[in-house]
Amino acid sequence: MNRRKFIKDSFIGMIAVSAPVSISAAALGSCTKKSTTTGSGIKLSFKPYELKLRHAFNLAKYSRTTTPDVLVQVEHDGIIGYGEASMPPYLGESVESVCKFLNNLDLTQFNDPFRLEEILEYVDSTAPNNRAAKASVDIALHDLLGKKMGQPWYKIWGLSPEKCPSTSFTIGIDTAEVVRKKVEETAPFNVIKVKMGLDNDKELVEIIRESTDKPICVDANQGWDDKYKALEMCNWLAERNCLFVEQPMPKEMFEETAWLRERSPLPLVADEFLQRLPDVKRAAEAYDGINIKLMKSTGMREGFQMAQLARALGLKVMVGCMTETSCAVSAAAQLAPLTDWADLDGNLLIANDCFDGMKIVDGKITLSDRPGIGVVPINA
Repeated sequence: MNRRKFIKDSFIGMIAVSAPVSISAAALGSCTKKSTTTGSGIKLSFKPYELKLRHAFNLAKYSRTTTPDVLVQVEHDGIIGYGEASMPPYLGESVESVCKFLNNLDLTQFNDPFRLEEILEYVDSTAPNNRAAKASVDIALHDLLGKKMGQPWYKIWGLSPEKCPSTSFTIGIDTAEVVRKKVEETAPFNVIKVKMGLDNDKELVEIIRESTDKPICVDANQGWDDKYKALEMCNWLAERNCLFVEQPMPKEMFEETAWLRERSPLPLVADEFLQRLPDVKRAAEAYDGINIKLMKSTGMREGFQMAQLARALGLKVMVGCMTETSCAVSAAAQLAPLTDWADLDGNLLIANDCFDGMKIVDGKITLSDRPGIGVVPINA
């Protein structure tokens, strides 16, 4: 591998993609809303919040040091539910688009927050796409209802917390020196997730194997665009204690992915290919499992439905996250007892978490008895 070229290209990509996006003062002002309605309906408020990453997040196609985020609250009868919308670049959403969507919602028309299906159908029908924006409301409503019932959502769903899997801890694409430092940070975890998709993929694994033989899982982030290379990598990884490969090929290369699945010794997990519930059945034709992320599924309601359908189709189930605060990560963790694998480290990758929520104990997702999604706000 040409290390000098790799470092140079990664640095240039980081500058190009991580450059801050300017938001005018007027636009920023419209992105903060505090409900002043005094009626009995549901009150909605929100504000932008920039997530600051502990390390530059390097993937096959881009790099960044921050993630835009919008924090959301819904209130009813003095009880507050918390939610958030996290917007990594590939989702196609922005602070402006999320705030515009939320500004157009009128939740005060709903006096009974327990009419969850009706409320979320209204939210979903307000505008197409806007999945992260919709997820922020969904999460906040689930938190609100759980608090009203005095129960966490995993109990409301009838799930057993002891069935939660270990979560992986992510190592992004980087130089050998930085990767070695990141491997040290994985000490409390049982599984390491490796981001791949460039010409140093094997070197990253070899560096990790210098220090630990812990199981790894690989996320190629659509980085392998040749099915023969993808198969060679799957065979190579299978000999190095790899559990599965996530999104090995571009999502458009469906037939090639199906070809790869027939030959790969490792399970293939759909990520970018998979967005919402209708995609699950199609994914079963080319993948062995699915990765459910609330920012893509529009939230907990549909994420739960996706997990149930995947099980019915014989698919493995994984729950993942973006870079998020403990709010959205704890919401996703309510699904964890339904899953085979989890990648819920997004809150650990940021330096300014403003919630206390789900914990990792001995590398395993541990759910509390706090009602709702199990979070309380803290000063970041």
